[in-house]
Order: sequence, then structure tokens, then C-alpha cells
Amino acid sequence: MEIEILDEQTSPIYPSETFQRNAIISDDSLSQEASADRLKFWESRADELHWFKRWDSVFEWNRPYSKWFINGTLNATYNCVDIHAESYRASKQAIIWEGENGDKRTFTYRELAEKVNQLAHALRSKCMVQKGDRVTLYLPLIPELIIAVLACAKIGAIHSVVFGGFSSQSLKDRIEDSQSTVLITADGGRRRGTVVPLASIAQEAIAYEDSPIRSVITVDHLGLDVTLSSHNDAKIFDYETLTKNESTQCKCEHMDSEDPLFILYTSGTTGKPKGIIHTTGGYLTHAKYSTSTVFDLKDDDIYWCTADVGWITGHTYLVYGPLSNGATCFVYEGAPDYPDKDRFWAMIASYHITIMYTAPTAIRAFMKWGDDYPQRHDLSSLRLLGTVGEPINPEAWEWYYTVIGSSKCPVVDTWWQTETGGIMITTLPGRDHMKPGIAGKPLPGIEAQVLDDNGNIQKTGGGYLSLTEPWPSMLRGIWGDSERYEE
Repeated sequence: MEIEILDEQTSPIYPSETFQRNAIISDDSLSQEASADRLKFWESRADELHWFKRWDSVFEWNRPYSKWFINGTLNATYNCVDIHAESYRASKQAIIWEGENGDKRTFTYRELAEKVNQLAHALRSKCMVQKGDRVTLYLPLIPELIIAVLACAKIGAIHSVVFGGFSSQSLKDRIEDSQSTVLITADGGRRRGTVVPLASIAQEAIAYEDSPIRSVITVDHLGLDVTLSSHNDAKIFDYETLTKNESTQCKCEHMDSEDPLFILYTSGTTGKPKGIIHTTGGYLTHAKYSTSTVFDLKDDDIYWCTADVGWITGHTYLVYGPLSNGATCFVYEGAPDYPDKDRFWAMIASYHITIMYTAPTAIRAFMKWGDDYPQRHDLSSLRLLGTVGEPINPEAWEWYYTVIGSSKCPVVDTWWQTETGGIMITTLPGRDHMKPGIAGKPLPGIEAQVLDDNGNIQKTGGGYLSLTEPWPSMLRGIWGDSERYEE
């Protein structure tokens, strides 16, 4: 009964008339399109990407394995970078980056394309990376992490990003499971004014005879004196030296829609990390569609997803989703409370950020720190707020909406997970009313129900939140462990 009580006691909050009038989606047309023909709906979303070869059929389902846009070919990086670098967006800022110490770097789409191509060339020619090889990325949240993700996708290498806060053992486990041949790391990263010695941690992870790593590339981020060595004759490269003389043009690999794009490890219940596999066509279709629709993304937005690329949120809503839409992405390396607890609000004011997507855990911390910190800064550029990670309690939602959004910014409370690849349930900000603590409805194209133990639909009370039809960005398996996936 608690679910019904919360729903009944919570008053709906509607988007302003101005927001509704200017929203990308302000009516039920998308839902009606999806209800009329779900597969045709997803085919139309896929048509928004650039394909080298169009698919022969939309969908195949051999439970628990799905295939989408069968025999179609495309490239994720072409859709995220090249297509914009060759268009009117060439001189548009793709990435605005700020380091914890205040360093600033920006990349237009043309500049991003050149950097990606140089690294892609180096991976092919000097590290001998071929389509299907795995490359592990163990980096702080710096532009080179995004460049490395895109360079891998450009040449058909499967990237495995390991969060820079993980231990050497965690890194080693993921390298061994994926059998990565290349590791890209950095001398260190910054966190609350301290240095995280990433290269030293990486050294521990690869310093044994049977390590599959054959090349290590190190980014000189902090200017630390780092000497890496190997027990298996792996080549050690400095990132800048490796890439600076490489061509800024690079032919991209034509990838089958079902070719793996990346592996992302989640901690499994057995303690052994699970390598979740996402493929190219279906994943990118959902990433582009959901980013545009859920965040009402416009060409002049400055969009900030605060997640690290080491998590699925960073993959989908910091890299692939916004860049495939030609967005300007703000990226910040450090902690939200360094050097003081107003760091996020200062950057929103400074860069005129319009969309902010962050976690309830962070929002509760901001709330605890007090209203004074955000009130020091002009946050009027914000027009949309989002939350991701775990359920947000109504009190935190209200604080976020009123204090940060000045009661004018819709809040999209998104439910999804690593396995789904993208947002499954949320409100559409120009169409739906909001209720604090209640995520909303399935995204158009997604089928979800609450079921009981016997699989019957529950109209009231609790049950199992179940996704009842396959969708394009669903996981395609667990790396090297099909039995575990099938279970």
C-alpha cells in the first residue's frame, strides 16, 4: 500500500507553458507511434543514424538473445564525431573540460575528430590493434579518456573502461577476463586535492609474465615522473609522443550492427566481475534517441552529465548519446566539494550550463551542505535537471527542483541500469507532469509492467518491475560466459 499512498499524497508538478511550447516532445505522438508498430518505431529511430549499409531485417529474438538491424553496418565514432566535423558543427564546441585545479581545455568537433584519428592511427600502426581486439582504459576523467573511447570505436576495437578509483586487483581481473592487449592509463588523476597514482596502480596490475597486455600508453596528465616496465616485453608509449605525428585523417571500420562496441564490468553476486556486452547498432540507436528525447536536447545547450565514463551513465549520457546528437558536453575531472562545497554551482554559472544530470547521492550531499552554497551563484542558465543511479527520495527531489532549478526546471528522474544500456523509465519533460520520488512511465518504445510471482500484471501494490519486450540497447551477453547470461 505504501506505493499507492505516496502516489496519492504527492501533487503533480507540470512543466511551464514556455517549456512545453518549446519542447521537442510535447504530446503523445511518440507513444502512439510506438504503440501502433513497435518495430517500425525503432526502425525510424535507427534511421536517425548514418548507416554505411541499411539492415535487411529489424529484429530477431531467440530468447534470451536478440539481434537488431540485422546485417546493417555503421560506425559509432563516425556518428558521434565525423558526421559533425564534416558539417556546420565543425567549429562547434564538442567538449569543454575543467580540471580540479582549474585547468581548462576545449575541443571543437573538428579538433576532436583530429585527436581521435591520430590515436586510432597509432593504435592500428604501432600497437597492432585490429577489429575485435580489446583495449582497457584506466584514466581519470580527462579529454583523453573520451578520445580513447572514440578511437577504439573508430577502428572496431572493443573498449573496456575501468573506473580510475578501482584497485590494481580489480584492474587486473578485468584485463585478464577481457584478454585486453592494450592498456591506456595516465600518470595520475586528481581527487579532492590529492593525487591518485594511476600508472603505479596499473603497473601492479600488469607486472606478471602471463599478462595479455602487449602495449601500454601513458598520458602525462600531472607531470609526474613515472617509469613503467613490463614482465612480458610489452611496449611502453608516451601518449603525446605516440600520437603527435600521426595523420589527422583515419578511415573508420564498417561495423556490423551486432558487432560488440564495448564491455563494461559490473561486480557480480559471486564476486567475479561480469563483462556486460553492448553492440553497435542497437545501443547507439537508443543512446541517440533517449538523449534527445529525455533531455529535450537543443543545439545551443551546454549539457553536463556528472558521471565518470567508468560507469554506464558516462558511456551512454556523457559520450555516445550527447555526441551522436552533436551536443556540447561539459566535463569535470574532480570532486564536487573541492576546494569548497560550491564547486558545481560555480561551474554552472561560469559556463552557463543548461542541463545537469547527476545522482541522488550527490543531491542529498548538496542538500546537507545547505542552500547557501548554490545561492552564491547565478544558476539561471539551467533549464532542465536529471537524476540517475538510485531512487531519489521526495525531499531530495523537492530540494533539487526548488533550490537548484528555481521551481522552473523540469526534473527527469531516470530508471535504467548497465544491462539496459539506456533509460527505460522516466518523465518526458515537455509532456508529462512530475511527482517527487516517482520516476514516471516507460520511454516510448519500451514495454514495462509490474508482475507478481506468477508473471501476472499487478494493478496495485508492489511486485517485480519487468521489461516485457526486447529493446535495441539491451545487453547481448556476458563476456566469455554465455552460461551465466542465460541463467
